[in-house]
Amino acid sequence: MTQMTAVIQQLQKERARAAREVAQLDAALAALNGAGGKRSGTRTLSAAARERIAAAQRARWAKLKGEGGQGARMAGKPMKRTMSAGARRKIAAAQRARWAKVKSGRKTA
Repeated sequence: MTQMTAVIQQLQKERARAAREVAQLDAALAALNGAGGKRSGTRTLSAAARERIAAAQRARWAKLKGEGGQGARMAGKPMKRTMSAGARRKIAAAQRARWAKVKSGRKTA
């Protein structure tokens, strides 16, 4: 009976060793195959899918052109503003006054 128990224990040890070896082989194969890694190659769209995307984009542009009245404005972006000549003169005069103040403070110090 003791001889049979020893044989059983030896077989269990051998089975555990084989299981560890199989697990290591699985890990090596997964690493070589790139399991869970990046996809290689390029994705292609069918002609019908490309046409649907193009039609949707044309519809978006048409909607933008129709709403604003001033051309195709990008949604969410305000129109660019321009400043009048008088406003620019006022800002320039104020800036000259600021610089004059800074320069006069520098001379006395």
